[in-house]
Amino acid sequence: MSSFKDIGLKPFLIQAIEDLGFQKPTDVQKECIPLLLETDLDLVALAQTGTGKTAAFGMPLLQKININSNYTQGLILSPTRELCIQITKEIQSYAKHLPNVNVVAVYGGSNIQEQSKRIKKGAHIIVATPGRMQDMQRRKIVNISKIDYCVLDEADEMLNMGFYEDIIKILSKAPKQKNTWLFSATMPLSVSKIAEKFMNSPNEIVIGNKNSGAKNVSHEYYTVSGRQRFEALKRLVDVNPTIFGCIFCRTKRETQKVAENLIESGYNASALHGDLSQNQRDTVMNSFRKKQIQLLVATDVAARGIDVDNITHVINYQLPDENEVYTHRSGRTGRAEKKGISIIIVTQSEQRKIRSIEKLIQSKITHKNIPDTDEICRIQMLSLAKKISNVEPSLSAEKLIPDFTNELNNLTKEDILKRLITVELDRFYNYYSDKSKKLDTPKKGSSNKNLVERINKKDEIRYHINIGERDKYDWRSLKDLIKSSLGFNGDEIFHVDTMRNFSFFSSGPNEKSKILKGFNSLKINNRDIDVSVTEKFDSKRAKKSKTRKKDRSFLKKKSVKKNKINPFKYKAKKSKQ
Repeated sequence: MSSFKDIGLKPFLIQAIEDLGFQKPTDVQKECIPLLLETDLDLVALAQTGTGKTAAFGMPLLQKININSNYTQGLILSPTRELCIQITKEIQSYAKHLPNVNVVAVYGGSNIQEQSKRIKKGAHIIVATPGRMQDMQRRKIVNISKIDYCVLDEADEMLNMGFYEDIIKILSKAPKQKNTWLFSATMPLSVSKIAEKFMNSPNEIVIGNKNSGAKNVSHEYYTVSGRQRFEALKRLVDVNPTIFGCIFCRTKRETQKVAENLIESGYNASALHGDLSQNQRDTVMNSFRKKQIQLLVATDVAARGIDVDNITHVINYQLPDENEVYTHRSGRTGRAEKKGISIIIVTQSEQRKIRSIEKLIQSKITHKNIPDTDEICRIQMLSLAKKISNVEPSLSAEKLIPDFTNELNNLTKEDILKRLITVELDRFYNYYSDKSKKLDTPKKGSSNKNLVERINKKDEIRYHINIGERDKYDWRSLKDLIKSSLGFNGDEIFHVDTMRNFSFFSSGPNEKSKILKGFNSLKINNRDIDVSVTEKFDSKRAKKSKTRKKDRSFLKKKSVKKNKINPFKYKAKKSKQ
């Protein structure tokens, strides 16, 4: 099956494919399209982001629906607004030569009345985010009681975002005899549960290996101290002059901060996260697609709608909490048979996660050193030379050559080249030669304990904070919150221990006043955040103490139970004596 004509598609789809300029089907399309066209079945398809999954389910769906019936026949659920819009546009492009078909996008952040009008006209296919879909169902605007096909796209990401209950409620209104097609990049346990609950003996298609990374992406990581993470990012961008990439952060606050710092440093960057309005997000994405933005700094949730083929690099400014999310991030590059690079910036304490990610993606992540001044300047010089050699001289340039030549008449060719390089590249050399900008890359096998050991144990300040596991924070996310709230960039915060209702963390003496003042006006879940200095806290001792209390409690209950069963046992023995 080397062409789309060989996989059973109707002429209206073939014509649309030719208009779009597609040459041959991808692996997932070759496997899924014939199977879905030939039979009515449930399907689980596992393939990396960017492998053409939308066409793999969109084309069969368009070919199988009856456009003469105005009821909703197909439902596609996707995790984010951006992805919902993207899928809708892509399916509409395949339906270009199919008259009167109505594909409607249903998502939050847009006028629900407008979406309602389009549905009432007769929506053959609805593409929806779980939240807005439930809202539509509650208002009785949408009726999916007769749908023939349900598609769960990016199922793993929907479940990572906490949409399990929403999906169950939505699909409870759908008929049991429908066909369900589940498409995902990874297959965690939560996705398997959805398959078991809503699918009937589904066929499984795996493109590549389960949970593996994209084959066209190479992976590398760089180790720095936490306070030098941003300087490392700048060096990695400068050593890749033609970079067109995504930079991923864990939190919205960190995303905005990194984007602002890049812009202040003269880079063409912008942020994409959930605090932006829909119009702002659309503007950013349109600018990024047109390459008006070179670096897009994004959170994982917001990035679900990024579908750009020419992304050269993905930079993990911070690793995600879940390793599976890394496969989604790295899948943003290496698309359409092009090569891509996924870069990870880690501190020494985070290196253990590299090994577990390698096992997940079944690929080696190469350790590399942060580029130095000479390497950055050399690569920038070669990039400049290539740019000059590829530029076509303009007519205005020809007119100015005589004056330009007269001005430089007393200089040799070598002198002119030296001055050109100085004008263009001295800013890099001067910046990175500055001692304050030099990076102390930790040696492999060293530990971040070195940083903590610089602070004498008697000078370590221990704090109590009224946030804990009930607020859905673990040590890593709580550390991120504290650092971002107070404007720290490095390892000023350490020894973070989370309990059920509260937590502890440490700092050096220099950060004490900033920490105590910094939480005065901060609220989480409408609750004031209280931070106070406390005694040193030993988490191991606390856990042992907690265990001992449980053990004593158990023994106490057991002894009471024993006395109740044999109330006269000991008295009887005494009377015999």
